[in-house]
Amino acid sequence: MSESSQRMRLDKWLWAARFFKTRTLAAEAVKGGKVHVNGQRVKPSKEIGVGSRIEITKEPYTWEITVVALETRRRPAKEAVLLYEETPESHARRQEEVARRRAQREAAGHPQRRPDKKQRRLIHRFKRGAD
Repeated sequence: MSESSQRMRLDKWLWAARFFKTRTLAAEAVKGGKVHVNGQRVKPSKEIGVGSRIEITKEPYTWEITVVALETRRRPAKEAVLLYEETPESHARRQEEVARRRAQREAAGHPQRRPDKKQRRLIHRFKRGAD
């Protein structure tokens, strides 16, 4: 990973670290107040460097991370993870949320997979009979 400069734009780093699929989405999240740097709301053009603390909110999840490296190019996910370090508390909260949502989905009785062809036919037959 190249650390070509000491600082870079926040929206570009969020894109390179794979928190957002495009720079536009990253910039919109920053403008919308979903990203804070060192506890303050900032603009997408905010210059960040190694050691900056960033809080990213993508409902229902929140990441609290520290920038470890800068990269201007978007790299594979395994390499993008090396650009930041997540706090243990943040990681634990996200894992709890994942487990809670999974339990909710199972309790609601949602199917684990999509209906197959036979099941779809039965569903369509049932709906037509209800009309």
